Amino acid sequence: MADILSPQARSQRMRCIRQRDTRPEIALRHGLHRLGLRYRLHVSGLPGHPDVVFPKHGVALFVHGCFWHGHSCRAGRAPTSNVAFWTEKLAANVRRDRRKADQLRALGWKVLTVWECQLGCAEKLSRTVARVARRILEDTPRSR
Repeated sequence: MADILSPQARSQRMRCIRQRDTRPEIALRHGLHRLGLRYRLHVSGLPGHPDVVFPKHGVALFVHGCFWHGHSCRAGRAPTSNVAFWTEKLAANVRRDRRKADQLRALGWKVLTVWECQLGCAEKLSRTVARVARRILEDTPRSR
C-alpha cells in the first residue's frame, strides 16, 4: 500500500513521535513509584540512556515501543511497503538494544525491558508493574 502522505507530511508526523516520557513509560513509572521504588530518569552516563534507573538496586529499565524495537507482538509487525528499508532499520534498532544491554551488564547492571504491549489496559499495567517490582527487588540492594 502506498503512503497517502507527502514526504513532508510523513516527516512531520515522524517528528511528533516522542522518544522519552511516553504514556507507557509514565504509567509504569507511576506504578513503580506508588510501590515505593525511587528512580532516576534517562541517565545519560549509562550506555543506551535507560528510561528508568534504580541506582539503589542496580537496575536499568527500558520501556520499548513494540514497533520501533522489533517485538514479536501484533504491534511489532514491520510495514509491508519499503520492506528492505524497514527490515534493516528495525534490525539495526534490535542490534543496538542488544549491544547497549550487554554493555550495561558488563558494568554490573541488571537490565529489564518492558514492552509497550505489556502496559496497554489497566489490568496488564498492574500485572506488569508487580512483575517488574519483584524483579527489581529480588536481588539484594547494593551501593552505587
